[in-house]
Amino acid sequence: MNRILIIEDEEQIARVLQLELGFEGYDAKMVHTGTAGLLAFHDEQWDLVLLDLMLPEMHGLEVLKRIRKHDEAVPVILLTAKNEIQDKVAGLDLGANDYMTKPFEFEELLARIRAALRIRQRANPSIVTNEYRFLDVAVNEDTREVMRGKTTIDLTPREFELLLHFMKHPKLVQSREQLLDAVWGFDYYGDTNVVDVYIRYLRQKLNDKQSPILHTVRGVGYVLKEPANEA
Repeated sequence: MNRILIIEDEEQIARVLQLELGFEGYDAKMVHTGTAGLLAFHDEQWDLVLLDLMLPEMHGLEVLKRIRKHDEAVPVILLTAKNEIQDKVAGLDLGANDYMTKPFEFEELLARIRAALRIRQRANPSIVTNEYRFLDVAVNEDTREVMRGKTTIDLTPREFELLLHFMKHPKLVQSREQLLDAVWGFDYYGDTNVVDVYIRYLRQKLNDKQSPILHTVRGVGYVLKEPANEA
């Protein structure tokens, strides 16, 4: 699980980011001043930093400068409400990897986070990532990236968790009840129809008709295995 430090003085924005990132599978912590952000950065290990520029106690650019003196590799994405080009240029010159101008779409921020983490992983192959492969499908649990062949597959959080469960248990038949418990939890207890709906979503996004790997076992459930002509 990748750990993300959110340094943002607007508490409502920071809380929303923390909740949304948690829902996407990241371990996110928020602080609200430049000084607290720098202390948190030094106290713990982080995989990525979301850094607001206009912070109390210490400006975001000063925080960035001090982060870079300590760690040149950790990805830093700037968050700013200002459109002034000089702030963005100054941040990039000081070593920021990217920036987002508020207000921004969360899906775009997620994409930039995934891109920054991928770049870091390629630059540091010694960093261990949890990646699962089955035939031509690859699922990275840390970056939440899904590939089939050379095609990137965009999944919702629930679709991702369902596919990840199959990838962790290939060739094992999973009943609807097992899938419901593993992916949805007790809130959906008894509503096994939701499993069938999401299996259909997954098959569509994986283009499963061309080379099916998600198979229905009648009267039992579903299984991830080779297409029939390759079994």
